[in-house]
Amino acid sequence: MNKIKILIPVYNDWQSVFKLIENINSQVSTLNDEFSVIIINDASTENRPEFSVDLNNLNFVQIINMKENKGHARCNAAGLKYISEKEDFDYVIPMDGDGEDRPEELSLLIEKIKEYPNTVITGNRVKRSEGFIFKFCYLTHKYLTLVFTGQTIKYGNYSCLPKSAVNKMVNEPASWSSFSGSLAKTVKDKKFISSVRGVRYFGPSKMSFINLLKHSLSIIAVFKTTLLIRSMLFLITYLFLVIGKISVITLIPVIGVIVMMISVVILSNRENMSEFNSSLDNIKAIEKLK
Repeated sequence: MNKIKILIPVYNDWQSVFKLIENINSQVSTLNDEFSVIIINDASTENRPEFSVDLNNLNFVQIINMKENKGHARCNAAGLKYISEKEDFDYVIPMDGDGEDRPEELSLLIEKIKEYPNTVITGNRVKRSEGFIFKFCYLTHKYLTLVFTGQTIKYGNYSCLPKSAVNKMVNEPASWSSFSGSLAKTVKDKKFISSVRGVRYFGPSKMSFINLLKHSLSIIAVFKTTLLIRSMLFLITYLFLVIGKISVITLIPVIGVIVMMISVVILSNRENMSEFNSSLDNIKAIEKLK
């Protein structure tokens, strides 16, 4: 029987998280592994409502309350570090707490690890639930990542990580800035399931255009060296082709690439191993719901 920890970051979205836990409890009822849920409370400012649902299919549900808000990516990183150092586990499954990572797909992840027990399983997106504009921006993000880093990243946080992968990620500075970027960098051999992006349980999506842009550039920043080399090659080739035709219009791609390079260099400073190593010092209190 495998010991599986489900890692869920939350910030002021308790209603969604509690519904997610109920659904997880229901979905794992037919699975023969030991499931526990660890919630990283990113210094939420809203009061947590009472929760008294019988979670008989879960070994335990634990809330780790953080002193200072650090953001979603760093919550995931701190959670991985906590589990790697404090828990007895075989696998970790990170999930978003709003319902967009569907608990109905947990059985697919578990089936896959039975077939590939020592391999990372990712939930590769085959369908998204957002509107046209968001989908277009996300597609642009994926192509930019491919062109400038050579990486095709079709997954987010939703994945199943064996202990060996967790140990690699907690020793990788990029994990402090970008989960999916770090996973792409540290683990080359991965399998996947087809994953449908679910609809939020409550309220609108918190992924604004600015947050999506920051998310995209944080992933690209993991591969900063590759980006800088490819960007310079692009600029040299492009300027050679448009020489003699320089105008405000033809300079737009040049300006765009330079801005991206500068932004990536700035964001790469988020990869702070010292902060990552001391992330557990940010824990205020640990509570058990079950």
